[in-house]
Amino acid sequence: MIEDEKYIARAVAEVLKKSHYTVDLAYDGEYGLECSTMEIYDAVILDIMLPKRDGLSVLREMRKQGIKTPVLLLTARGEVEDRVQGLDLGADDYLAKPFHTDELLARLRAICRRKVNEDYDGLISFSDIKLSPHTLMLKYDGGEVSLTLKETQILEILMNNVNRIVTKGSIIEKVWGYDTDVEDNHVESHISLLRKKMSGAGTAARIRTIRGAGYTLISGEDGS
Repeated sequence: MIEDEKYIARAVAEVLKKSHYTVDLAYDGEYGLECSTMEIYDAVILDIMLPKRDGLSVLREMRKQGIKTPVLLLTARGEVEDRVQGLDLGADDYLAKPFHTDELLARLRAICRRKVNEDYDGLISFSDIKLSPHTLMLKYDGGEVSLTLKETQILEILMNNVNRIVTKGSIIEKVWGYDTDVEDNHVESHISLLRKKMSGAGTAARIRTIRGAGYTLISGEDGS
């Protein structure tokens, strides 16, 4: 959820959590865009009026980069022009403020269902591997191997950011949350276990450490 009014963002986040959603919050457009381009979210709730970068600019850049994550746009009541422009830029739905949380939940369920119907197999592919985040399975030419939830989340981040360096801090924020006391060695431990499973499966995909920077996913090379 990208919303600069912190009390609204936190209140909505609590409602969403009670409905079994995992929620990350961004309070400005620049950081919200950075999070959105990680492509690890099922949906984005995006306010239009934001500091640093407005919501329509965030949406425009997401779609420009090919980010297909469903977006629920929050608009001021009566601002028809914003709604029209948002839908033209690729928003999946909009909701006028102030809104009832039951309607927010209903619209969120609707755009998430549409995404599932579009990507029904739910598989993410890279090199000779396919990841199923819903079943926590890593599929390869010779079969499949079961992953833990954290391993799946980390590999999903890496697969959605091929040719980019993903920092340990970014992994911690996305997998464990902003307020966690998890340290770098937790990431290193999960990366090590992931490597063992991928190596045991004989996949060409490898996780490479970029010293002092983070990790990136490569194919057919030494990922140590």
